[in-house]
Amino acid sequence: MPGPTPVPVHSDPDLPEKVDVLVIGGGIIGCSTALELAESGYRVAVCEKGGIGHEQSSRNWGWVRITRRDPREVPLMAESLRLWRNLDKRTGRSTGYRTTGITFVCDDEKTFENYRRWKRHLEPFQIESILLSAQEMRNLNPRSCLEGAGALHTPGDGRAEPQRAAPAIAEAARDRGAFILTECAVRTIETEGGRVSGVVTERGQIKCSTVVLAGGAWSNLFLGNMGIDLPSLGVVSHVLRTDPIDGGPKDAVWTSRFSIRKREDGGYTISRGSGTTVEIVPNSFKYAAKYLSALKMQGRELHFRLGKRFLHEAMRPRTWKSSETSPFERERVFDPQPSPRMLKRLISNVAMAFPALKDATVAQRWAGCIDVTPDAIPVISDVAATPGLYLATGFSGHGFGIGPAAGGLMADLVVGRPPRVDPKEFRFSRFTDGSRVAPDPGY
Repeated sequence: MPGPTPVPVHSDPDLPEKVDVLVIGGGIIGCSTALELAESGYRVAVCEKGGIGHEQSSRNWGWVRITRRDPREVPLMAESLRLWRNLDKRTGRSTGYRTTGITFVCDDEKTFENYRRWKRHLEPFQIESILLSAQEMRNLNPRSCLEGAGALHTPGDGRAEPQRAAPAIAEAARDRGAFILTECAVRTIETEGGRVSGVVTERGQIKCSTVVLAGGAWSNLFLGNMGIDLPSLGVVSHVLRTDPIDGGPKDAVWTSRFSIRKREDGGYTISRGSGTTVEIVPNSFKYAAKYLSALKMQGRELHFRLGKRFLHEAMRPRTWKSSETSPFERERVFDPQPSPRMLKRLISNVAMAFPALKDATVAQRWAGCIDVTPDAIPVISDVAATPGLYLATGFSGHGFGIGPAAGGLMADLVVGRPPRVDPKEFRFSRFTDGSRVAPDPGY
């Protein structure tokens, strides 16, 4: 079954001869970067190998949350919450954003205490987050049978519709003069004297002095062709949506067994709470040592799968020339297959917690590939070895909610203006400068 269908965004028919900034990748990160740059008066183009938002930007849960973020992401996410509240007005289009609150259920007292400690990271931003007792949690969801020691509830968190958001941002960037080029894979970046001078796309050359790579799960492959190593692996999230039904939660709820949020159409988007599928591919062995810390922290939540993807990636070219057809033209959209067994169990778990949903009709099932760095936080940074090249990638499943602010921070770095948050934690050089690279143990 194919993934969700985003709002269509048609390509501009002609390539510009020259732009100031070329953005590779038409997901929410790339489109948000383009919007910020276009609003600042820069001539910008977005090149997307497939369609706008056709991969993880339309396949995610639709959560816009600061709750339980890695502390290093909290300042940027606080800025993103502010941007989301005005995004419909800013773009002139509906993203489906609503401030609804999100609740994280605690299985036990240890998790409850971890959340108590985590709350301190919100204190500098005056963001309310409430620890609920088990009874208060049930009072918040009176038609549920939720079990647990309590919950962490953040009223200011929200939701948006992934199939609308990236297209709305892309069209808003075009309104401000950006070129939006779909079915237009970038094959290579050209340099002069070691500095970015342009790109070669499947449709021709575009001159530019700056390139922002926002390629998600494809960034590692693209950079590898340049001799640049970005440690990143893909994990697969399995998701379903129901037809409209009454009786479920009004806000979004996370438990270790499932996550659920109400959709604007009255149905629900449902996925696993803890647990993703790790596709075993050749890079799994290349980067195994870099992910040991993450494996120790989250190993029980991971499900390893060896399948056709291993052979596909093993046979895929790792290098190519600008005159050759690139892998991005051969595979426009990465569309992983969801696990029927996993999704069947998911529906059962949801029905136990929300009995009104036991008769819910599943309207669609899909999976999406999430690019994960060894420390599970993104790279938003320049690449010192190649002046003019910037990365906005590796968002590790957190990119949708943080997208507007991440694009803003990327634009800050490109333009050379004071960054809205300290970008130090997101620097690309952390993988090579001797820093400890690991997920935060407390989130």
